[in-house]
Amino acid sequence: MLSILGNRIGLCDHLSRRAFLQIGGLALGGLSLPQILQAQQAAGTGSSRKGVIMIFLPGGPPHQDMWDIKMDAPREIRGEFTPIQTKVPGIEIGELFPRLASISDKLTFIRSIVGASGSHYAFQCLTGHHDRNQPPGGWPALGSVLSKVYGPKDPAVPAYVGLSPKTRHAPWGDNGQPGFLGVAHAPFTPHGDGKGDMVLNGVTLDRLDSRKTVLASLDRFRRDVDQSGMMDGLDAFNQQAFGILTSSKLADALDFEREDPAVIERYGRGEDKLQSDGSTRLLTNFLVARRLIEAGVRCVSLSFSRWDWHGNNFGRARQDMPMLDQAVSALIEDLDQRGMLDDISVVVWGEFGRTPKINGNGGRDHWPRVSCAMLAGGGMRSGQVIGETNRLGEHPISRPVHFQEVFATLYRSLGIDVDHLTLPDLQGRPRYLVEQNAYRPMPELV
Repeated sequence: MLSILGNRIGLCDHLSRRAFLQIGGLALGGLSLPQILQAQQAAGTGSSRKGVIMIFLPGGPPHQDMWDIKMDAPREIRGEFTPIQTKVPGIEIGELFPRLASISDKLTFIRSIVGASGSHYAFQCLTGHHDRNQPPGGWPALGSVLSKVYGPKDPAVPAYVGLSPKTRHAPWGDNGQPGFLGVAHAPFTPHGDGKGDMVLNGVTLDRLDSRKTVLASLDRFRRDVDQSGMMDGLDAFNQQAFGILTSSKLADALDFEREDPAVIERYGRGEDKLQSDGSTRLLTNFLVARRLIEAGVRCVSLSFSRWDWHGNNFGRARQDMPMLDQAVSALIEDLDQRGMLDDISVVVWGEFGRTPKINGNGGRDHWPRVSCAMLAGGGMRSGQVIGETNRLGEHPISRPVHFQEVFATLYRSLGIDVDHLTLPDLQGRPRYLVEQNAYRPMPELV
């Protein structure tokens, strides 16, 4: 990753000395930024205004303490929370989500997600597929698909940005992997561990006032030059790379302090540090996600906290759920007020649910049989609940919804026809984005 520090008159367009622009993924797999730009151009660039924000709750959030409260269950299953009425008559959700309850007409709650692989990381929530029996190169994340199909909206802004930190479970972070689409479509990670790979400390416009200087700096840090012919036309792509490095557009989007203080307060700040388990509770990432989408990013992924609560489930819920309620409701309202909600889809979910029965440590354990999700925006129908679980929250008794159905719906909202579009894997075999003749966009939403 390349970090360019600025001062008040520096490269990052009036950012403070302590602020910086981190350009991620410049050396992924030995590829420089110009090479990545060339690969993206080869894929073709579309004109879609659509986008998506993917919010992953790593560890498996407890569905029966969030949006599927079971008041008729025994106490050892029901837990400590009660439901509250939402803006939509007849829909109730957990008491720790009053702000989401107040905008439920803009949301859809799915209480019957099935098909979880049981793997303890973000793969299925970001690709729609199991991590087993993958095609050569592996399944790509939705953001990588958008990067491949549409390319960047703006040459100075990447198509796919991942705000989640790298964890021991996910070498790409909880952002998704490019799979068989290749590193040219990997998520740009401004908070990633790779930020030390390429660092130009203290470089300002005075030192980067000529194109030769910045190209020489990039060349010093590049790995092996690709000899496959990919570097044909290098001059044009180096110029584009220079445009990204010297543009303030990405820096401005990442610098949330430029927002009205009232907007920042609405989102909240959370905890500005990584937790010991590699997770983050930084609420400003939700605001940065909106700013990135507004700047032209097609897909932003982020994660919030770590939900693997084998103990103290209800204590952790009282800490984290109000924070999630605040940030997600602020994001939905902000997108709506800016006239962006019809174009931008939002999905909130985790990799699986939690056991109905509370264990001896006051926690809930892993439960892949059913989980929950929340959707908003993207022109999807809202103000509804889809699916129902039994009295104990063990399994669906109506309308089970597979991960791939959600992805088929998201792709449709993004203007991609999953019945016709295929992308070649590393052996050149065409691959559909969802399993054909098995999963379709959800009729309740489209």
